[in-house]
Amino acid sequence: MTTSPIERAADQFVTALAQWRVERGMTKKQLAARMGFDPSYVSHVEGRRHKPTEDFARRAEAVLGAGGAIWQRFQEYDELRHARTTGLHRDPPVPVQWLPPGTGLIVEREVAELAYTDGAYRCRVQRWLYNAGVEPVTRYLAKISVDRYPHDPAGSNRHHRENPLTFEEMDVQAFAGESDAAEPMIWRVKLDRDASKEIWLMFANGRGQFPLYPGERTTIEYAYTVGEEKWGQWFQRAVRLPTRSLTVRLNFPESFEPQVWGVEASLAAEVPVRTPLERRTEGGRAIFEWSTDAPLLNARYRLEWRYRGADAPVYEETGPPEPALPRASHRMRGIGIIQRGSDLLRQRARHFQLPREGTAARNAVTRLLTSLGRLEDLHEFSKGVGLAAPQIGVPVAAAVVRPPDRDVEPVVLLNPRVVGESPESDEQYEGCLSFFDYRGLVPRPLRIDVEHARFDGTRVVTSFERALARLISHEIDHLEGRLYVDRMEADAKLIPVAQYQQTGRPWDY
Repeated sequence: MTTSPIERAADQFVTALAQWRVERGMTKKQLAARMGFDPSYVSHVEGRRHKPTEDFARRAEAVLGAGGAIWQRFQEYDELRHARTTGLHRDPPVPVQWLPPGTGLIVEREVAELAYTDGAYRCRVQRWLYNAGVEPVTRYLAKISVDRYPHDPAGSNRHHRENPLTFEEMDVQAFAGESDAAEPMIWRVKLDRDASKEIWLMFANGRGQFPLYPGERTTIEYAYTVGEEKWGQWFQRAVRLPTRSLTVRLNFPESFEPQVWGVEASLAAEVPVRTPLERRTEGGRAIFEWSTDAPLLNARYRLEWRYRGADAPVYEETGPPEPALPRASHRMRGIGIIQRGSDLLRQRARHFQLPREGTAARNAVTRLLTSLGRLEDLHEFSKGVGLAAPQIGVPVAAAVVRPPDRDVEPVVLLNPRVVGESPESDEQYEGCLSFFDYRGLVPRPLRIDVEHARFDGTRVVTSFERALARLISHEIDHLEGRLYVDRMEADAKLIPVAQYQQTGRPWDY
């Protein structure tokens, strides 16, 4: 049965909507509630019982933070729909800036900086606020949490019981208004626990009150200090109010030789942040900065780091990582690799529409290469290593493979499919970054022919042999929602990496 271009465009919109909803860990009812619609409305759109409107597409894009993917699919559908029905009335226009129903206070911009100086971390947060509600705002809630050993909750709780965070050491300061006319803000304690504090920043001081009235804007800034003995190697920002722009900055001594990466956490998974961090050096300080526009409400963005310099503070671990994942897999998850059990690893990746989506394809490859570089800082991959986009939370048909020979450039695969293979095959042990604590014996052909795309949309066929054929086959499996365990013989067993005898050795042919 054939379908029309408009029907295919509608299907692509629904597919993009469903993929981003799943990636963000939302049910259809949850998404509908966030968008301000009837609980069944998203289900009707995904089931093609209701046609998507411009208002629906804008709200879905705003809530899911899809980087323009959902909006682009709608525009393609909308153009085809109205090209066919020229002269008919279009949907009424909706404001470009859609805000969730009941919006009150809006963060138009946030800049949060963490700086290390003389054995302590100083956190400074600036927020540009707009009162889009109907009531004056007289106070602002600030939440402060520390976690010395984030991978050992029991050890961290014990440490903070013995060394509680105190307001005396924190030296909390807060101001409202522009710098040349800033007013000090008094603050009141809402919650006081060993490792977390909540304070109300009051739009008031000894000279009087200065509420933020509806339709007005102001800037608030607050800062506090925490000693290095109470601060773990991470800095997290949680989006609790509608926010249009977020910037996170780390400021360390250059002599510490810091290495920094970012993670976006949702209910479904942890993935690398979608844009790279920028680094610059100023006056002997290494400054890392990351920004995003229109971050998803309730999302959490975390920057993590390690120090490699000889004079840097030492962060010892108090015990084993979380028991749910063995140590190697925990390290993989810590840098944003999706782990086995996630639905993303069992879904077929969406193919790019090239060359139209050339920019999106390049962005995906850049993220993959960045993650690959971080992987190689953690582990020596003597057999070579590959990474598919779904493994970093991006459900598109892109993968990169670094051959065993480090002098050879990584292979980039876009929209690949195996179109031929040799009758000869062999069995070798494989591992997977998505469950890195085990190895399994997997049969694969010794040569494969792969049709794949270039960024300009042209398609080529490339042959790969032996080790590279095995690596490429593994990554193409990921793009098709398949794991290497699916190819193992029925009676084959996974071997814990502690018992595996071939670590650090290339495959033998």
